[in-house]
Formats: sequence, structure tokens, C-alpha cells
Amino acid sequence: MENITVGFIGAGNMANCLIRGLLAEGLGHSSIIAADVDDGKLQALNSECGIRIADNQSIADEANVIVLAVKPQMMESVCRGIVLNSDSGLVVSVAAGITVNLLRKWLGDNIAIVRCMPNTPALVGKGATGLYANEIVSSAQRIVAKSLMDSVGISVWVDNEIDIDTVTAVSGSGPAYFFLFMEAMQETASELGLSEDVAQRIVYQTALGAAKLAIESEDTTSELRHKVTSPGGTTEQAIETFEKNGLKAIVRRALIAAKKRSIELAESSNT
Repeated sequence: MENITVGFIGAGNMANCLIRGLLAEGLGHSSIIAADVDDGKLQALNSECGIRIADNQSIADEANVIVLAVKPQMMESVCRGIVLNSDSGLVVSVAAGITVNLLRKWLGDNIAIVRCMPNTPALVGKGATGLYANEIVSSAQRIVAKSLMDSVGISVWVDNEIDIDTVTAVSGSGPAYFFLFMEAMQETASELGLSEDVAQRIVYQTALGAAKLAIESEDTTSELRHKVTSPGGTTEQAIETFEKNGLKAIVRRALIAAKKRSIELAESSNT
């Protein structure tokens, strides 16, 4: 990210965490610019992070990397309101449902574009992001885009834009699935006699520990599950209950439904 100026059009939560992530990774304050219709957000960022503030066109003129971080319904007017040329650098969009073809229609055909699907854990530096690049994006620009999203977690490339809809169903919506499971565990633990505070604390730590163990282990999740499931033990009883009630089939149907909705939303944005 050396010798690169990153401009954020939109200074909401996602832009905010990306800016802080870049600063933590060593990008200089003067190398980050932000614009937003909400002057209060800009002044807060300037005060807290020391970044520069500007208007949309100034960012388009100066930045090597332009991050479009506005709401999807605002994207067309924002894109049509700035002028880019083919050597303007890289455009990175973090707006859900806005396809590369739409961005090219609004910005111009010869623009290097990376479409990203981050998730909310990026707000605490633990995000999981899918990235898709159009054919104009260079290998160097791909490195820059990945470095940008890696500043708030991990990121992975997908080869086909349709795969972004799968990423949306898995990681984009995924935190809510885990929250639902955690919620159910907490409620049941309370029903079984634990206080709400104790139930919450042990469920949160168990979720954190399981994820960390899975990340650091060379075993697959299936192998890890079998290692904790002693024959005839308590875990086996719980797992058998999940399997008898079709947990994996429910998860499969849920992800398919989420992907279908992601495709529908993208198609509605194209009309």
C-alpha cells in the first residue's frame, strides 16, 4: 500500500473500520481521504484519525484507489456524479447487490473495478470478505484490493461474479446464523437453571473458543467434532438430536434461500 492514496466516498461504519484498519497497518494519515454527505461523520473521522476530507470529485481526481462505500440506493447518483478516466486507478465497491456491469455503466467501460462483499465482523477486525475483479484489474491492483480488505480480517478471491452471491449467503449473512444458534443456546441454558449472565458468558466464550480451535487446528471441522464426541456421552446425545432433526438439511436450505435472495436483489438493481 506504499505510495498509494485511498479515497473513501461514503464514511459510514464500513468505511470507518477500513480507514482504521489501514491506519493500523501503517498507511499514513495523509494518504487517506474521505467524503460524505454527513459533515459530522467527516469531522469526527478527521478529529479521531487525522485523515483528510474532500468532495467526491476531488477524491476521483486524486486517489489511486476509490472505495465506494455508500448505500446501494445511492450508488447510481454518486457514480454518475463523478468523472473518471481509464487511468484513474482502482475502484472498489463494498455495496451489496451492485454488479460490476452496473458500475461500468455508471462509471465507464475502461475502469478497473473490484466488487467486495464484507461482513459485519469487519467492524471488530475479524471480517471475511469475498472479492471479484473485472478483466481490467491488474495483478498489482488485486494485491492492493486484497490488502485493503485484509486490514479488517481475511479476504478471498472468487473467479465468477455469481459466486459473490454465495459469499453473501455464507459469510455476509453468516454472523446472523451463529447469533441465532447462540441465542437458542443461551435461552435453553437459562431455562435449565443458569442465570442469563452466566449463560451469555459461557456461550460467547464457547463460540470464540470453537472458532479459534478450528482455525488453528489441522483437522477438518468434521474431525474436530468427532474428537469431542465420546461414544455414549453427552455430546453424542446432542449431536444425534441435531442429526435426527435434519440440522444440515436446514442449513443447506437456508443458504440456498439466502443466495437466491441475493441474486434477486442484484437483478432488481439492474432494472
